[in-house]
Amino acid sequence: MDGKQGINPRGKSIQIDFYYLGIRCRETLKLEPTKANLTFAKRLKSTIQHEIAIGTFVYSKHFPQSKNAILGSKTSIKTIEEALNDYIKSARRTCALSTWKNYYSAIEHHLKPSFGHIKLVDLTASTIKIWMGGLTISPKRINNVLIPLRTILKDAFFDEIIDRNPMDRVSNLPVRQEEPQPFTPDEVSRILAELPQQGKNLIQFAFWTGLRTSELIALEWGDIDWEQGVVRVRRACVHKKIKQPKTKFGERDVLLFPPAMNALKDQKQFSYLADGRIFLNPRTNKPWETDGQIRKTLWQSALKKAGVIYRNPYQTRHTYASTLLSLGEEPMWVSQQMGHKDWAMIRKRYGRWIPAVNKEAGSKVMSLWSQDSHKDLLNV
Repeated sequence: MDGKQGINPRGKSIQIDFYYLGIRCRETLKLEPTKANLTFAKRLKSTIQHEIAIGTFVYSKHFPQSKNAILGSKTSIKTIEEALNDYIKSARRTCALSTWKNYYSAIEHHLKPSFGHIKLVDLTASTIKIWMGGLTISPKRINNVLIPLRTILKDAFFDEIIDRNPMDRVSNLPVRQEEPQPFTPDEVSRILAELPQQGKNLIQFAFWTGLRTSELIALEWGDIDWEQGVVRVRRACVHKKIKQPKTKFGERDVLLFPPAMNALKDQKQFSYLADGRIFLNPRTNKPWETDGQIRKTLWQSALKKAGVIYRNPYQTRHTYASTLLSLGEEPMWVSQQMGHKDWAMIRKRYGRWIPAVNKEAGSKVMSLWSQDSHKDLLNV
């Protein structure tokens, strides 16, 4: 009896070699390779092959201690769709609603249609890369779509359902950071002139506080400290739900410059007596629920009428930051006003609007070029 039959003596044991679910399996029997034991091993292999053929083979029944015992079990044939379903249920309890909705959309519109039918053990890195290459969405969106897939495959690897994680060989796509496109003072004036009064109050307040749209529409009159001249940002409205800011730095007091204060004073006639939300949709006289409502009912038409090149409403925040920085306000203070953890984001995104602290910076080194005593130093 030899290895051609898949029965191989190995010292004081016998190895059985067979294929199951397309995977080559080698199992060791702790039996001396005597003639009788080799005959037993051959019969065992025949039994295994017969059970595989008729679909009754249970790996763990024959080799309960084997690392391959999971093969053929419910977990080993678990599909991507089943894993994603489990993931999205769990994520609902741990993720913010807006994040969960993004993951749900990625799963339903991209991951399930493309990979849902594939078993976890069969998904390969090349399959994922080919799929990524055929997508027409932005690189940033592709990276976000991959998040649920990365998570379920990481879990499957840790649970030893798969031997290798294909996502270890799939990198995120490079994403180009969009440059801020702030509005000029003239453009701001033209936009405000084309808005109905309540819309004008909202957008003027946005330009002069730098608040995110989700923060703007969640503001209540009780958030205004008239004596201190600040607005206390404590919540946001995301997907029609009130939530706390993502980080503790998002909770902040923002100084109210005169244009912002004037917008509030004018808005009083529309919503102050209700003692609730400050800014209302003029079409319904009810609080705004989403940023999309503002964009579609106010913003787009105002920019078109004003003859201003279209940029999204988030550029009001960029306009606020660039205006303050170009006027010489302390970057760290501007960062705090905008709800950033530190001023790294300010430096990265708005660096070109930060004036030089010392107009003569660099002049001392430049002067060396005109000094003969330093020619050797500079001749490099």
